[in-house]
Amino acid sequence: MTVGGERVQAVTEHVATLADYRALGGGEGLAKAGQSSPEWVIGELRAAGLRGRGGAGFPTATKWATVRDTPCSTTFVVANAAEGEPGTFKDRFILRRNPYQVLEGLAIAGYAVGASRGFVVIKRRFEREIAGLLAALDEMNGAGLLGQVPIQLVFGPDEYLLGEEKAAIEVIECAAPLPRIFPPYRIGPFAKRDSPNPTVMNNVETLAHVPEILRRGADWFRSSGTDTSPGTAVFTISGDVRTPGVVELPLGLPLRMLIDLIGGGVADGRRVKAVVPGASGAMLTADHLDTALDFDSMHAAGFGLGSAGFVVYDDSACVVAATLAFSRFLAIESCAQCPACKQGTQSITGCLDRIDRGEGTEADLDTMLAKCATVTGGQRCALPTGEAALVRSAVAQFADEFRAHLGRACPLPRDLPVPKFVDFDEERGLFHYDERYRLKLPDWTFAAEPAANRERSA
Repeated sequence: MTVGGERVQAVTEHVATLADYRALGGGEGLAKAGQSSPEWVIGELRAAGLRGRGGAGFPTATKWATVRDTPCSTTFVVANAAEGEPGTFKDRFILRRNPYQVLEGLAIAGYAVGASRGFVVIKRRFEREIAGLLAALDEMNGAGLLGQVPIQLVFGPDEYLLGEEKAAIEVIECAAPLPRIFPPYRIGPFAKRDSPNPTVMNNVETLAHVPEILRRGADWFRSSGTDTSPGTAVFTISGDVRTPGVVELPLGLPLRMLIDLIGGGVADGRRVKAVVPGASGAMLTADHLDTALDFDSMHAAGFGLGSAGFVVYDDSACVVAATLAFSRFLAIESCAQCPACKQGTQSITGCLDRIDRGEGTEADLDTMLAKCATVTGGQRCALPTGEAALVRSAVAQFADEFRAHLGRACPLPRDLPVPKFVDFDEERGLFHYDERYRLKLPDWTFAAEPAANRERSA
């Protein structure tokens, strides 16, 4: 794809075979790394300004250098392929198009930090992506294109928290995805008192950028994006747009462009009402459509770029129902390790459910907002932070709509399922939703026990 005459499709290039990948320069990044020092590799990523594409936007070079400089002799590298954020399909899209580039990026990470082993943590439900990774792993190992660090796949359950880095470490150890206290760069897999095994964990998209940066250079990477958020990102656009899908674009383009140019805009006669950046950030409104889509601009505006998945709602949608859908997802997926989170998310969702059914009161609004202030107590992950940010922003920006629901039936009745995707039909431009999250209180039949106990990891 081109934007402003510039080719930006570097991560999502479709590659069917190892021969195709090598014809595009595949393997050159790792070869260049091997001819240089680990310090040079990390320095090149620092010069490129690569930031993590998993949500936080943390500088990749800093993360790698921290583990590289550890006194512990055992380190690991992990590719986080456990995508589960509502409204996001970018990592699965990348893996379907080019698993070779992700594996090469992981191999480079292993070389740069002196890792003993590499892991790819992925949901066992992602059968198509697993098949592609296994085939690519076999081909690349056979051709000697993955260096000296052995890489293996780790299959986990279909739970949101598998994508949380501390929970993914637990799954590597064959446990349930329950977030730990310490992050992987401090305590990694199979740690012992005298060997904490610090670990680099990067998102699939982050790793896919690495081979291209080493092959083409830091200046090439910085030729798109912004000064503080260089390069491209893979965006998911869904909801009330004409052409939902996944696309790679330079960072820094306005949200309006993503919706109108890429998503085809909303239906004739409709206008954008709200945009939800996944389940872990504040809700945007039509007043924010000119916000630049990069880490710092979004943060300065009071939002987060997250995993670059944007769910658009037009003015036929009920914000209360949309907020309830995301809140229900988080309440279901809370693992119950932190009582304030599990009890708080369920309480907030219960209040939203009553308001949505026309049975809510001012007391429900007060209770809901009060719970947002305490739901993060003792948290081991950012799930309750996302719940509080989403609900607070929705109520603040659509206060009249929430109050119009109190004691009254919804004036905008529409089916608004949780946009957690189980598949994407690229030819038809159609996302398939996980129907389990349509369940209404108190019928959470698959949430009767902590999420981590519903399916044990292998």
